Amino acid sequence: MWAVELRQLRYFVAVAEELNFGRAAARLLIAGPSLSQQIKSLERDLGVVLFDRDRRSVALTPAGTALLPHARALLDRADDLRRRAGRLSSAQPVRVGYVNWWPPDFSARTSAVATVHVDAWVAPSHTQAARVADGSLDLAVCWVPDADLERLGLVARRIGADRLYAVSAGSTVEPVRARDVVVLLDEDVISWASWNVYAEELVRATGAPVERISDSGVTGPAFFDHVRRLGRPVLNSPKGQTAALPPDLGRRPIASPEVHWLWLLVRRADETRAAVLAVVDALGDGAGGLGLPRPDAWLPGGDPGPVRS
Repeated sequence: MWAVELRQLRYFVAVAEELNFGRAAARLLIAGPSLSQQIKSLERDLGVVLFDRDRRSVALTPAGTALLPHARALLDRADDLRRRAGRLSSAQPVRVGYVNWWPPDFSARTSAVATVHVDAWVAPSHTQAARVADGSLDLAVCWVPDADLERLGLVARRIGADRLYAVSAGSTVEPVRARDVVVLLDEDVISWASWNVYAEELVRATGAPVERISDSGVTGPAFFDHVRRLGRPVLNSPKGQTAALPPDLGRRPIASPEVHWLWLLVRRADETRAAVLAVVDALGDGAGGLGLPRPDAWLPGGDPGPVRS
């Protein structure tokens, strides 16, 4: 007796459409070896070979060609079932918290699967993650390191990314190397817990200089004052991504490497509500690869892909 997983069918369809394991793995946001193993496992369960493959090419076998439309039909039925289940369980809203960013098409993606209540309390990443853990929220868009996810009993899915930039005096837009950008660390480890973890990891990876502050000047007017005082490019935080700059300051892209902040959709590891899981899928499936990773991109924690547990 065997049972085919829907996940494996999605992998089969992706490889069949791309006819390239590398492109299919990038589309699915998983590692290439993992995809290959899943396809082999599916072939063992089905008792047929789905692909003829060598080092240079991938092609559907006659069995793979015959089974492909049935796999697509099963996936369509599963997606329909998920949408129906989400609507049935939507009487109780899914409570979502955030820091300062969510997907621009958030409502369009989630309205079809559940009733969503966006919490009005905008709080730092570690606070929102803790609220998910204690049940005050069902989901949160934030960033927390792997150790905190494990400690709080949470799992996370990558749904967004910001490429951070440097702010410096003057109007130059010349790129600046990551190791030449000052990174601010705030002594208020309660309010800036996640930022400090992220910043310290970036400093270790790039050798960037550190400036320790105690005025919450990681963002806002105090941040601009620090840029002027230091006279050097300073790393901008994700909270300041869309803030207007004073006329005497300018943005500069960071290179070697590019510096990225990840936005994760965090939920409880033991979550079973269909509506919550439907929102996770609606936001996660629509995220795509986010253009990451790229050869010159730095990600916190060596983030491997869309799902972290």
